[in-house]
Amino acid sequence: MNNPHSNSAWLLLMPALALMGFVAVIPLVAVFNFSFHDIFTIDQAYWIGLEWYQEITADPKFWGSLGRSALFSAIVLSIQVPLGVWLALLMLRMGRFAVPVLMLVALPLVVPWNMIAGMWLSLIDPTTGLAGRAMTAMGIVFDYKFTALHTWILIVLADTWHWLGLVVILAYAGVSAIPDPYRQAAAIDGASRLAVFRYIELPRITGALSIVLLLRFVDSFMIYTEAFAINAGGPHNATTFLSLELAADINSYTYGRAAARAMLDFLIVLTVAWAFIRIRSNGQAR
Repeated sequence: MNNPHSNSAWLLLMPALALMGFVAVIPLVAVFNFSFHDIFTIDQAYWIGLEWYQEITADPKFWGSLGRSALFSAIVLSIQVPLGVWLALLMLRMGRFAVPVLMLVALPLVVPWNMIAGMWLSLIDPTTGLAGRAMTAMGIVFDYKFTALHTWILIVLADTWHWLGLVVILAYAGVSAIPDPYRQAAAIDGASRLAVFRYIELPRITGALSIVLLLRFVDSFMIYTEAFAINAGGPHNATTFLSLELAADINSYTYGRAAARAMLDFLIVLTVAWAFIRIRSNGQAR
């Protein structure tokens, strides 16, 4: 007779845990160890303790990059989540056309990251790009190379275009699974559209939106490819995020400093993820 309290099912997780340890835990431990050394070559590593951490946290550039990364995450989340939910609700009214539209919205998700910036730069090119020629015809000057606001707008647009489909897919999966009798009962009671969303639809998609918020925060907070390809952190470091500073240390072969910076970035993301999960768990407990 099977024991209901048997832990043998955990054995099924052993391959996944072993793979996770190989691809994640071991490299993390190695980086953590390197962060306490001044590394010239693999065979020439000298223990310096917490010097890299002290140097990085005392540098105003680190805090500036941290603030820009946090601001970028806040901007993209405040745009992509409400817009994605609105599109998902709009698609509910499309009937059989919802699936083709959903496929079109999700299409940018399969575009390689290293192509996103190039596509948008080509689009806004004033001589060959459709959007660039349109702005030139309307007399709009979009100087992303030397105007910080324009650079930010371009990076936010590129990131939103790339990842909006993820929000739409998860939100649509949640709202489309709501049984029709719920909405029918709300209509009989004379509930407004806002009330239907607040008390019927939003609770059903809260779980999916929590996953979206966490995934999009982690990805946007460590954005690198688009920011580097569009303006390499410029103009005047206006788009220099944490990931760009980390890449600069790696490219300069300052591996000990890069390891310490990577650990700081990891701890920041881990702390925010932990706080998010705790808040989410407390909300469900109530």
